[in-house]
Amino acid sequence: MTSDDLDRLRQRGLNLVYATVAWNAVEGATAVVAGLLAHSVALTAFGLDSSIEVFVSLVTLWQMKAATRFRSRVGLRLIGASFLAVSLYVTVEATRRLVAGQHAELSLVGIAVTAAAVPVMTGLGVAKHRVARRIGNAILEAEARFSLVDASLSAAVLLGLLADSILGWWWADPAVALIVAGWAIREGLDGLRGRA
Repeated sequence: MTSDDLDRLRQRGLNLVYATVAWNAVEGATAVVAGLLAHSVALTAFGLDSSIEVFVSLVTLWQMKAATRFRSRVGLRLIGASFLAVSLYVTVEATRRLVAGQHAELSLVGIAVTAAAVPVMTGLGVAKHRVARRIGNAILEAEARFSLVDASLSAAVLLGLLADSILGWWWADPAVALIVAGWAIREGLDGLRGRA
């Protein structure tokens, strides 16, 4: 691969990360507002996860602009700590709602944003994964995995919202939120250990 090819691939990686920031900023804000209005802990947690994805993208941009071992190590630890903070909030709130038997309300906006997130985040994740492999960037690879997991979480939250609104399974929303929290704990611990 020539240095021009490598520069083009790096720029493509940066452009994909910029697109991820833009998408997740809108997705996160929409999901948090919709989740709070509908009293849906899973939808709110999904929105917070999107906020973490924006942070992950910003850390990736910082690392890619001047890739060093120090920036990679610090970046992974910052990402890990952020995921642990979100998992703590989600675990406490979901447990409280399960114990209290608190029901979420129907959120058409929440259903729309999670349904749209599945193909968008899958496409971004796959494209970033391909670029990361070709240029050998572990932080971009981690960013790609976060995007693919975000797509999976979008699908899980969507199923929880639909199960609650169609089948009346009020417990599905906080149960899905606990799944999100479990994933965030695992990713957070991996990040603190410095693993991409």
